[in-house]
Amino acid sequence: MTILALEPIGGVAGDMLVAALLHLGAPRAALDEGIAALAKETKDADLRSLRVVAAPVEVNGIAALHVTVEVPDAVREREPHHRPYRQIRDLLAGAALPRRAKALAQAAFHGLAEAEGRIHGVAPDEVELHEVGALDSIVDVLGASLLVAVLDPGRIVALPPPAGSGTVRSRHGPIPVPAPAVLEVLRGRPIRSSGPGERTTPTGAALLAAMSEPVDSLPSMTVRRAGYGAGTKRWDDAPNLLRAILGEETAPARESLVVLEANLDDLSPQFVAAALEAALAAGALDAWIAPLTMKKGRPGHLFGALVAEGMRAAVEAAIFRETSTLGIRATRAERTALPREILEVHTEYGPVRVKIGRLAGAVVNVAPEFEDCRARAAERGVAVKEVAAAAIAAFRREG
Repeated sequence: MTILALEPIGGVAGDMLVAALLHLGAPRAALDEGIAALAKETKDADLRSLRVVAAPVEVNGIAALHVTVEVPDAVREREPHHRPYRQIRDLLAGAALPRRAKALAQAAFHGLAEAEGRIHGVAPDEVELHEVGALDSIVDVLGASLLVAVLDPGRIVALPPPAGSGTVRSRHGPIPVPAPAVLEVLRGRPIRSSGPGERTTPTGAALLAAMSEPVDSLPSMTVRRAGYGAGTKRWDDAPNLLRAILGEETAPARESLVVLEANLDDLSPQFVAAALEAALAAGALDAWIAPLTMKKGRPGHLFGALVAEGMRAAVEAAIFRETSTLGIRATRAERTALPREILEVHTEYGPVRVKIGRLAGAVVNVAPEFEDCRARAAERGVAVKEVAAAAIAAFRREG
């Protein structure tokens, strides 16, 4: 399984995550095309005027990237002091964005709205987002989501972010560090002590909570690439860097997961199928539909999804949005997963990717990617099973 590990060495903010993922090797085009799609769909001239500038920097002798969202002065002057959460939600919902990127961005802003709602005693839909509702923060959240989506890791983990200390200025005046929104967004997750200053911003905290599961240390993995995103400030006790590491897990991983379930008796089967696709796009590791006999003998469906804790909010939001359920049950489960890799083999029908599962270094499972087999079968006018068999034979020859 491909794994993305996020290590907030000196802190975490939205721009630091964008910078770390770009430095890691995520394609800049995914970021630019996504922002352009959002601007086009919403016909927002202000969004089209923004520039994301990624510049190389050195922090404590470590090469990194620093990202700045440049907002023209004219736009900054007329930009509202706050945006309602519902406006940002609808803005993202209407844009032609990759499904996983949209789900991650929606989950991050929903987490912020819930956090601010608890702080101010209002419903999430009534929340007015201040600093995190600004155009540059919207670009940070969407940009990080777009880059994660294009990297498409099977698992995302994050080490505890630093708490910081002191105070920071907000539109309400001075507030304590960690900011109340940071503590609310990270409720249930560990943070660690650190030197003074704002080390973890609300945007950074929301992105960690929306896309990752918390871990105490880096998992066992084969490192492929690493990238560093730099913050603006400099600390005495740590380099102000967020490190992103991409690799493959090297041992069977025993993961603590969540099973989400909902009983559905008033939803068209076509909509149930669409909900299944939406849950998978939002980050579910697996999803299923089973027939069910409900109270009073009514036929229905059991909708289930298996998710990592870090993706729970995004998948729950997708289920609520795409189905008629008013409640989702959650139970804890443990899964042992083999280390996996994907290789491309060459068959007489064309290239096909195969997924390899290993146990103690030995190949124990080989599975051709179904969509590749279906595409090659359609191109050559043969049965899908013939292409699948050819892919397995090619792996045995080439492997």
